[in-house]
Amino acid sequence: MSSCYRLTAAVISLALLALTACEQREPQPSKTQASPSASSARTPSSNPGDGAARIEADLRKLADDAMQGREAGTAGYDKAAEYVAQRMRALGLQPAGANGSYFQQVPLLKAKRQQAGARLAVLHPGRNVELRFKDQFLPAPNYHTPLSEVTAPAVFIGYGVFAPQFDHDDFSGQDLKGKIAVLFTGAPACLGHGPRAVHGDTAEKLRLLVAHGAVGAVFVYTAQDEARYAWSRIANAWDKPSMRLRGADGKAIDSFAQLKVVASVSAAAADTLFQGSGRFAAELAKQAQSSDFKGFALPVQLALAARTQVEPIYSRNVLGRLPGRDASLAAEHLVYSAHLDHVGVGAPVKGDSIYNGAMDNALGVAILLEVARELSAAKPAPKRSLVFAAVTAEEQGLLGARWLVAQPTLSGPIVANINLDMPVLLAPSTDVIAIGVDHSSLKRAVDSAAKTIGVDLSPDPFPEEAVFVRSDQYPFIRAGIPALYLVGGTVSADGERDPKRALTQFLREHYHKPSDQADLPIVYGDAARLARLSARIGALVSNEAQRPEWNPGDFFGERFAKTASAEKTAQ
Repeated sequence: MSSCYRLTAAVISLALLALTACEQREPQPSKTQASPSASSARTPSSNPGDGAARIEADLRKLADDAMQGREAGTAGYDKAAEYVAQRMRALGLQPAGANGSYFQQVPLLKAKRQQAGARLAVLHPGRNVELRFKDQFLPAPNYHTPLSEVTAPAVFIGYGVFAPQFDHDDFSGQDLKGKIAVLFTGAPACLGHGPRAVHGDTAEKLRLLVAHGAVGAVFVYTAQDEARYAWSRIANAWDKPSMRLRGADGKAIDSFAQLKVVASVSAAAADTLFQGSGRFAAELAKQAQSSDFKGFALPVQLALAARTQVEPIYSRNVLGRLPGRDASLAAEHLVYSAHLDHVGVGAPVKGDSIYNGAMDNALGVAILLEVARELSAAKPAPKRSLVFAAVTAEEQGLLGARWLVAQPTLSGPIVANINLDMPVLLAPSTDVIAIGVDHSSLKRAVDSAAKTIGVDLSPDPFPEEAVFVRSDQYPFIRAGIPALYLVGGTVSADGERDPKRALTQFLREHYHKPSDQADLPIVYGDAARLARLSARIGALVSNEAQRPEWNPGDFFGERFAKTASAEKTAQ
């Protein structure tokens, strides 16, 4: 995926810029209760300089060229995983993986699309319009067959969203059986930031298309999408592999065989799909924001084809456990997570082809290890057990975290998650951002910890990005588990260097490029402070008598916690 404010194709496919307003809003969470008691266990104070030095040392090791960019399933990633396991062992963490080890094997399918045989043609009576591979369209990899093709009538269904609580149903009155669905990425802005991201999730849309009988899908990009992430960047990465989790039957999980071909079309070519309808993509993107909008059959058929090379591979999560001291609460686990993978080796930039991923996310893993050091030295030890997870294949769709949640190696339940992903710390700040803090009772611990550490809490500066569902905390959320996502602040500590400007510059110049490496001017003092804050939050949550809970009426709690509870009851 996607870490904090990354502007990836996945982000585009999940949410669009706000275009319209509407009357219905996301339910507001109730106010949280008072802060936890000051008598809760405290993490030990540590010299910030020592913590900063330890974090820098771990980052430099993980972002070294020897790790070859840490792409999931590669020797470079395995080398990084071995290093993290050694660090966990040195910190005194117990192995929390399989068979008494620090590792949880994650089965994957790796797919590479092939240009030969790929096709998207718009079939009019008496003439065909062939779109150009890469320049105008790209097929998604098909994990079920090396060659897939389908020709069928096309139906435009707006954003392909079914959100009855917001009176929005793009499927109402549409017959998709045996048809190819044409739809925009993202979801209507009127749903609110969180619901818009959840309902705009590509996998969620594909599930709905399958349920309605579609046999193919074409996602249409808009000028707004491409203003945020240029089609040229997507096209230039067409030959990069993608991955899915692999089930016990050897088949891809969350990959939909009924959809013979799924493709994307650039904004420049979008109107080609609507020729003969008297409509244009730009106006439809605005009109489809409304719950009153109705889709329609297009006066064309579409011919789609994709060719894919698929192979099974493995990668590994690295898991260490700090057992709780309370006889009953020790069976419950708070999981700290940070993704260890990056994007590996790619196209050279100024002669450098290793995408080291120092900020994304060697820094998050280094901070996680410092949190583990803090908490392993805490006196008294936390009551609940703490798990430190350096997870794989986040860049491929949060796959390692999803596997950890679905196939846990832990003997008891996970009650909360604190995630650390790409905290861009390139200018000193006075604050920290705790994304998702207003959704659950975790806010009590966050507020208390921030006061103890002496750091301000700032709101998410880019709420329209809905990053609460963008990183490894999201699989926990989908399982009904309250979660937090901690990142760097935006308020300058010296009045000269601007953290928000530094973030913007990083995204423009270094994100997913070879220059995201250890020579960036990382503020390691802020990293050590974030580690202390994270540790303090964990200590407080661990020692509370009650498990963390979603706020009454919260969207995520209503959608996911209730579903998870109902599924457990049915088992």
